[in-house]
Formats: sequence, C-alpha cells, structure tokens
Amino acid sequence: MKWIISAVLVVLLVIAGIVFFNYYWSFGEGVKSGTLNFVTYKGYVFKTYEGRIIQAGLKGNASGTIAVPEFDFSIEDSRIGDSLMRCTGREVELHYTEYKNSLPWRGMQRYIVDSIMSVR
Repeated sequence: MKWIISAVLVVLLVIAGIVFFNYYWSFGEGVKSGTLNFVTYKGYVFKTYEGRIIQAGLKGNASGTIAVPEFDFSIEDSRIGDSLMRCTGREVELHYTEYKNSLPWRGMQRYIVDSIMSVR
C-alpha cells in the first residue's frame, strides 16, 4: 500500500513539474519596439487584451517574398491594456515575458507584455 501511495505522489509531482515548466516558468524576457498596430479586448470565456507591433525593416522568407516583421502579444494587466488602446499608431517600446505555452486566462500569445517602456 505504501508503494502505491509513493508511486502516485511521484507521478503527481512529475505532472506538476511538467505543467509548471510548460505554462508558468518564465522562458525569457526582453523589450520589443515598433509601431503599435492594434490592441483589442476579446474572448468568449476569458477576456484578454491582445495586440500587435509592426517592427521596422523587412525580411525575406523561403518563398522569396518580403514580409514585415510583426510581434503579437497578450496583456494581463488591464491598466496596461487600456493605456495601449489609446496609443495605436504610435511608436512604443514594450517589456515582455515569454512563456513556453499560452493559457486561456493569460492570453492567446506566449508573449505577455508587463510594462510600457516608452511611447513616442
């Protein structure tokens, strides 16, 4: 009986570790800048702020076409989301935290903006 309880506890700890590593552990962080294209507040069950920055420069891809680099992100803090909604079309620098996977209540993206560095 003790062996079964120990095995179940080990399995639960491993599952908890995997969930933490994939959804809650901060994979990286940084700053992105560019022109704020949009910020929306949307969702069926979990309403989240979602946005996009158009970054300067062009890049080519394998098919030979030219693409404009974009940075899609989510925002957890409603104050940051409301502030950025009023900055559409302006140059912004945003600090973000990157996670390995997204969660419905955190947003649709893996990149979560946690502060506004500057708005020009």
